[in-house]
Amino acid sequence: MTRVLVVDDEPQIVRALVINLKARKYEVDAAHDGASALELAAARHPDVVLLDLGLPDLDGVDVIRGLRGWTRVPIIVLSARHSSDEKVEALDAGADDYVTKPFGMDELLARMRAAIRRAEPVVGGDESTVVTEGFTVDLAAKKVNRDGTDVRLTPTEWHLLEVLVRNAGRLVSQTQLLQEVWGPAYRTETNYLRVYLAQLRRKLETDPSRPRHFITEPGMGYRFEP
Repeated sequence: MTRVLVVDDEPQIVRALVINLKARKYEVDAAHDGASALELAAARHPDVVLLDLGLPDLDGVDVIRGLRGWTRVPIIVLSARHSSDEKVEALDAGADDYVTKPFGMDELLARMRAAIRRAEPVVGGDESTVVTEGFTVDLAAKKVNRDGTDVRLTPTEWHLLEVLVRNAGRLVSQTQLLQEVWGPAYRTETNYLRVYLAQLRRKLETDPSRPRHFITEPGMGYRFEP
């Protein structure tokens, strides 16, 4: 069974999550503060962590950093904080996704399932090739093929595509993209991302004005959906 660690100091939210998750045959552990969360994670080895940022003892970002010191378990942040800066900080610390309170249970469960799937090892698959209905990305050969024809990408377009594809389904913050593609000195040049994402969409999306694969999360980052 899939084990979920719920970390929140609001008893009604914890109770609702525990009831909904157990009804769907998940095993659930719950912690009401950061220290207990880190202890439970080490003892129980959850398959996914649902983490509130506003904890009584530690900031949720510190809990993320503590977990990332030893595990790649998927972390989905649940928070009433609406500031883009706080969301980006959580993502940069190692969170995999961010859901703002109040949230719909169906959406949360879908994001949780996706995060768990991404963390599973691929058995008998080719991790270097990503196939969508419109194009194929071969990470090993550094090639993109659309409708049987190779697509010419600039080095920067390829690097940006590669980072997004390797994090398929995961929200990648603007800061992370800038630093990985352009270098550590780049943190605020978000116009670069807008320009190059527009170029990738023109080359790869069926309808660039309504992208299916290169998704913008306003003020936060971008997500590649296969």
